[in-house]
Amino acid sequence: MVRPAPVLRAAKQASARVASIPSPIGGWNARDSLANMKPTDAVTLTNYFPTATNVVLRGGYQKHATGLPGQVETLMPYNGATTQSLFAISSNSIYNVTSAGAVGAAVVSGLTNSRWESTNVATPGGNFLYAVSGGNNPLLYDGSTWTAITGASTPAITGVTTSELDNVCLFKNRLWFIQRNTLKAWYLPTQSVGGAAQVLDLSSVARKGGYLLAIGVWTIDAGFGLDDNLVFVTTQGEIIIYRGTDPSNISTWSLVGVWAMGSPMGKRCLAKFAGDLAYIAFDGLFPLSQALQSARVAPESVALTNKIQGAFAAATAAYSGSFGWEICVAPKFNAVIVNIPVGVGSQQQYVMNTIVQSWCNFTGWNANTFCLHKQDLFFGGTDYVAKAWTDDHSDDGAAISAGALQAFNYFGSRGQKKIFTRARPNLFADGQPAVFVGMNIDFQVNDTSAPLAYLPQTSAVWDTSLWDNGTWGAGQNISVNWQGVTGVGYCGSVNFRSASKGLSLEWAATDVVFMPGWNGI
Repeated sequence: MVRPAPVLRAAKQASARVASIPSPIGGWNARDSLANMKPTDAVTLTNYFPTATNVVLRGGYQKHATGLPGQVETLMPYNGATTQSLFAISSNSIYNVTSAGAVGAAVVSGLTNSRWESTNVATPGGNFLYAVSGGNNPLLYDGSTWTAITGASTPAITGVTTSELDNVCLFKNRLWFIQRNTLKAWYLPTQSVGGAAQVLDLSSVARKGGYLLAIGVWTIDAGFGLDDNLVFVTTQGEIIIYRGTDPSNISTWSLVGVWAMGSPMGKRCLAKFAGDLAYIAFDGLFPLSQALQSARVAPESVALTNKIQGAFAAATAAYSGSFGWEICVAPKFNAVIVNIPVGVGSQQQYVMNTIVQSWCNFTGWNANTFCLHKQDLFFGGTDYVAKAWTDDHSDDGAAISAGALQAFNYFGSRGQKKIFTRARPNLFADGQPAVFVGMNIDFQVNDTSAPLAYLPQTSAVWDTSLWDNGTWGAGQNISVNWQGVTGVGYCGSVNFRSASKGLSLEWAATDVVFMPGWNGI
């Protein structure tokens, strides 16, 4: 029997689908497999700061003090009873940079280096700023005058060669110092900025040798209420902790313990972090409250940098010998900033939101050092001091370039190819930024976008422009403009880029249009 030839029917055309992806509020993920990240994570997240509800463009910076002779490597805030001042050290001289504008003559010159450590201290004699750097005599500032501290100055420190003092800390009403390249610490009488220094020799305690590099104060509840502990860090990564008030009295002073951790990333490896003490080592940024329990056994479970461990390990391996590693806690912005000294003029920062503990990285802030002055954030750069995280959202008048590569997403069907056609980022902005959105396919992480050119719109000026001619600015509006994208693959990643100047931006979500494809495509 002859059968009729089969009728070929046209395949039913697949209908387009739309998916909405939240912005990467989970932050930068440099730890997990590209194929197994949460949709709210990002492979890269640059100059966008993750919050609990969206990601926001970082603040800008404005040059605050200009005309310094070289790299600003130290910033020292003075907090007196009625006055607050800010000092910068550049090219071996100290400058008063409290006021904005060009700096005047140096207030102290002839130093042997520009890398100093400092602390504020109040005594019955007044409020002081104490600064030390091995190879120089300590400097004491009383609100008006700088005094080099020697064994014969007023005040004086006796019992130790003062130019050997290399770090300083205030603990239980006493000033403590580290002696350069030794395992010796020195302390003064209580509530005093001078006097006979007494030694605490840690040579028999530090089992790995090396020398003391950093000193800090850690607040902990040891079972009988909150108490402060004195923390020493050696170059070999040993953490030595003491508790008590008078080191000369065995009944009021005791060794809490000695812990082995990763080697510290420079002198500025410690920073107060709420009631904790943050420590930056080769293998991560740790809160001591948890690190001393399990850091060397299971560091991934306690490191604040756990989620960006791949990037952090690469940075410490590449730049461990560079000056500029530093932690700065900025409560005003709910941020912890780790400065990464990539190179002069190209430094960057790894930044964590302290509320949600999500990370991002900042570029464009070429900082050697950070500090807080009147709760505002400042950094020292090349011949200037800048005020950072400013509301004007420009980098000293230049546009801020930012963006992200979100986690790769299978959009509900891992085994099926997809044809991506359109995408639109949902932005809240008070102007019109330059925006690019594309799709990276199947774990391609290269940024193929072209540089964005931002052309600012000019708004009318009140009391100057004419009503019928001027273009009047608006408040923050939502922008949901579609852009064409191309890509065929099993999974896709939103590649988002923006460039803007003077605009605040909030990225809430991205809508993606795709069509299910055939695996033979």
